[in-house]
Amino acid sequence: MRKSWALATVTAVLAGATVAGLGAYAFSGDSPQSEVTVASATTSAGEPDGAAAAAAGVPSGAAPTSAAPNLVAPSSSAGANQLRKPPTLSGAPTREPHPELSPPPVRRPHPMYSSNFCPFHQGVDAPKADVRVALETAAATKFWTTSQVDLPPMLMKATAWQESGWQSTIIACDGGIGTMQIMPDTEEWMNERFGTDYSARTLTGNTMIASAYFQWLIKWFGDNYFGGSYVLNTADCAKDPNVPDYKEPCLLNAVIASYNWGYGGVGTATGIVIPNPQYVSNVRALMVSCPCSVY
Repeated sequence: MRKSWALATVTAVLAGATVAGLGAYAFSGDSPQSEVTVASATTSAGEPDGAAAAAAGVPSGAAPTSAAPNLVAPSSSAGANQLRKPPTLSGAPTREPHPELSPPPVRRPHPMYSSNFCPFHQGVDAPKADVRVALETAAATKFWTTSQVDLPPMLMKATAWQESGWQSTIIACDGGIGTMQIMPDTEEWMNERFGTDYSARTLTGNTMIASAYFQWLIKWFGDNYFGGSYVLNTADCAKDPNVPDYKEPCLLNAVIASYNWGYGGVGTATGIVIPNPQYVSNVRALMVSCPCSVY
């Protein structure tokens, strides 16, 4: 889920949003009836970049509740190809766009908001302990029935900390919503794709939508680039001693990069590229050591 941020050194001031805009393309041949299973959805209201900065607890997606000294979180502007149709990949099944879905618009500041008034909160943030439970529950919810797609809870927790600092009611300048900084187009696409009715403005719905998107990414990259393997193995990201592990085109890095950048800018016809290695590095570091672990 793509974002465009400009963060100052000490205060880590937010200027953009986090969750990437997504090309709304679904799989052919894996209809929700045959391949998708999800627990009953909820729409109840009221729930809703260096590695050093991430490890210190400075989320890049929404303004942190307290500033860390002398930390610079770099910008992660996305590429123009983010919204293009996924390429037809040699040796992999062709993925056709869903006939009723279209790519969301390029992310830009929401016309209702200005940097003078955002980010802002719509309501009172849920306790961090409740956020932890929601993230763990969402990670454990299966959105595919026949594919063995497992989502590590720590990937959800680390990404949520990077995106929002686990602030459940925060709204970013481009309209990114809540803990996982879900964009409205992402909400619509995932609900359409999996036959659910989650609201990004509830804690449960927000985390479930993010889990659905992560699992969609794992399956899409696994099918197209990894021979149907959906294992997020950190060892696969350290194969070339001349390439930092967070820049390696492994499945884990591709999934993390796509959450921030959009999968159309990561999965290319010539292979996987990691256009936002700093974001990937942050999330990878938080997966190992996150300030969120105290909750």
